Amino acid sequence: MAATFNRALTRETSRISAYETKAGSIPWTYAPVTDLGRDPRWPRLWESYGEDAYLNAEMGRESVLGFQGNDPNHIGTNYIAACVKHYMGYGVPVSGKDRTPSSITLQDMREKHFAPYLEMVRNGALSLMVNSAMNNGLPFHANYELLTTWLKEDLNWDGMIVTDWSDINNLYTRDRVAKDKKEVIKMAINAGIDMAMEPYDLSFCTLLKELVQEGEVPMSRIDDAVRRVLRLKYRLNLFEKPWYNYKDFPLFGGPEHAAVALKAAEESMVLLKNTDNILPLAPGKKLLITGPNAHSMRTLNGGWSYSWQGDKADECAADHNTILEAFTNKFGAKNIIYEAGVTYKQGGSWWEENAPEIDKAVAAAAGADYIIACIGENSYCETPGNLTNLFLSENQINLVKALAATGKPIILILNEGRPRLIADIEPLAAAVVHIMLPGNYGGDALANLIAGDANFSGKMPFTYPKEINSLVTYDHKPSEHIGRQMEGAYNYDAVVNVQWAFGYGQSYTTFAYSNLHVDKTRFTADDVLTFTVDVKNTGQRAGQESVLLFSSDLVAPLTPDVRRLRAFEKVELAPGETTTVTLKLKGSDLAFVGYDGKWILEEGDFRIQAGDQVVNILYAETKKWDTPNK
Repeated sequence: MAATFNRALTRETSRISAYETKAGSIPWTYAPVTDLGRDPRWPRLWESYGEDAYLNAEMGRESVLGFQGNDPNHIGTNYIAACVKHYMGYGVPVSGKDRTPSSITLQDMREKHFAPYLEMVRNGALSLMVNSAMNNGLPFHANYELLTTWLKEDLNWDGMIVTDWSDINNLYTRDRVAKDKKEVIKMAINAGIDMAMEPYDLSFCTLLKELVQEGEVPMSRIDDAVRRVLRLKYRLNLFEKPWYNYKDFPLFGGPEHAAVALKAAEESMVLLKNTDNILPLAPGKKLLITGPNAHSMRTLNGGWSYSWQGDKADECAADHNTILEAFTNKFGAKNIIYEAGVTYKQGGSWWEENAPEIDKAVAAAAGADYIIACIGENSYCETPGNLTNLFLSENQINLVKALAATGKPIILILNEGRPRLIADIEPLAAAVVHIMLPGNYGGDALANLIAGDANFSGKMPFTYPKEINSLVTYDHKPSEHIGRQMEGAYNYDAVVNVQWAFGYGQSYTTFAYSNLHVDKTRFTADDVLTFTVDVKNTGQRAGQESVLLFSSDLVAPLTPDVRRLRAFEKVELAPGETTTVTLKLKGSDLAFVGYDGKWILEEGDFRIQAGDQVVNILYAETKKWDTPNK
């Protein structure tokens, strides 16, 4: 959904999810996830809205409003309560592995990782789940400052905080911050936990009662937690109507919702390469469909789909179309040849593959005009999705290399929850499409796009790395990428190569930007800056373009990021049509968190960019905020 850059579509998909969830009498969901997906090794990257704080905040807000509706005090019949998670910094573990420690500075925590939660809380999010791990040695479940000060006191938030799975137990069994369960219950409840997800035993209840009787947990803390739990139940009207009849939800699983799912899948797919406009494919051509992801509903859906690891999707979603089935429907059975070449091991670990049969796929290519190579990852979720090697599997790499040797043009389809390194096979492909995890209608959406019945409009919501030691985000510091040698006592550089940049994505048409203007070239913190830019469809097809506005602070006492996303809008244009896109930005949004942990907007120049258009603006004073949130 982040790749769509479509706020309205994100809200609508969450609204539909709420409707269909409520039909099952479930009033609460553990979503949205807005942990910044800034480390491609992390197995939960696909659950987030990508690497950028602003994009996560915007999409997280829209999802919350879609789930809950516009009145968080009265959740209606067709809505449910959101639980935003995992508060916070979960997506940047030092090791890259699930539920392992992070080392986030106060500046990054306040400025980036907190930003989505701040936006969602301000827009009525009713509950929040805590990050299972720790930061700089302190577990989040025992962090009074983040749970109570930042959320409940600074924001006057009256929502409910719930632990993740058995995470109070983990404070002593794994993190060793106390000697026994009783001690860590005291730590977590006093830090601000309101509800414990306790899956294993009931001693939590007895021990908490003892702590209250001994004066170790104040009764005022218990009262506060109970109020928050009851408040959520009243907002959900559970005391009046605790269950629902699915027959009262006639749109459940119907064509209206399916159409939105298809549209979301189409807008989310990213065209990364299209040499000589090989796509869209003309009808009547013979296609070899190959690769382990070609005939799998499991890989289209990913983890948390039908079952925890997603392994039940092939069974439960059998009525929907795999890529192979969708292409057969779209291009005709007589034009489709199927030979997987590489397959995943049924019943094995998500990463296990059967003995490859690459020769069969190569032989089948002789009868094809084009090769559709569907590669990537099998489904996984959470800790089982940890990996030690970010490269695509050797079998899949060998499959693509062998197919390339046939001389037939390859369209590479990347179906994966995180970017797997493919630098040695990307040059072998005439076209590359990243479909991520598009859901039950992903096969149909891809077939529509490849046939040209729909146009690509997705853009990358994260940076796709090219090399194992070039893991970087788009908003990196200047010294993280030094493309030329520095002169001095010795020469050094820090060259980072990426496969595809954040915000990159092609279309079957082209767009030209011109006339970027701002209504104020000098501004104050309280000003709202209005930027306008003309965007023209210069191609032959109708298309959608996500217009992204970036800022660069040219000089700052703390090294600034090279660029930051500040605004975006998606527009649809007919061939030859021009529209003026308006993007608004508060002056205070250009502030940053200083070394003292406080916000500062410093005098100086900012460069603003949209497409290839650039304009400079000047802030003529320095302002510091005494409050923790601007």
